[in-house]
Amino acid sequence: MRDETRTDSAGPGDRLIRAGALVFFAGAVATLVTMTPLLLGTKPFPTYMFGLSMLMGVGFLIAGAGVLRSIAAGRRQARAARP
Repeated sequence: MRDETRTDSAGPGDRLIRAGALVFFAGAVATLVTMTPLLLGTKPFPTYMFGLSMLMGVGFLIAGAGVLRSIAAGRRQARAARP
């Protein structure tokens, strides 16, 4: 029996998960950049850099929404396959 799911097809929520990962890693880089002057004892960055660090949480929420959307689609597909 052939598998109906293609390995190169993106399922529901996959784009949200990828976008969330990118936003999360951008926030992680911003956090590292923001914390470096504090650890080195130099002049800290402006306040908006600390705001950019919040992208980690935003990315986590976006990826979580993608996971929930993927789960919901899987449940709908399983319900439709039931006789």
